Amino acid sequence: IDISHHTPHLVDEYLDEEWEYVITVCDHANETCPAFFGRVKHRLHLGFEDPSHATGTPEFIHGEYIRIRDQIREAFLRFFNEVIQDRG
Repeated sequence: IDISHHTPHLVDEYLDEEWEYVITVCDHANETCPAFFGRVKHRLHLGFEDPSHATGTPEFIHGEYIRIRDQIREAFLRFFNEVIQDRG
């Protein structure tokens, strides 16, 4: 999936909205991300290594992105199955 045309949004755009969950995924986001003061029922941090810090051959670096992508997918599937789906 090509997301190269996507751009980040400032978190300030969402302060007036109510959120069930805010989930951060960066390596050190729990310590270094700016505080989000919007209306949030649940805050969750799932830390993952930043694949942009990988060094080595292009193949190795690509593999690191794939590895982290897969870890994120598994964590969110587990979160959905154990938390969200059980509520319904």
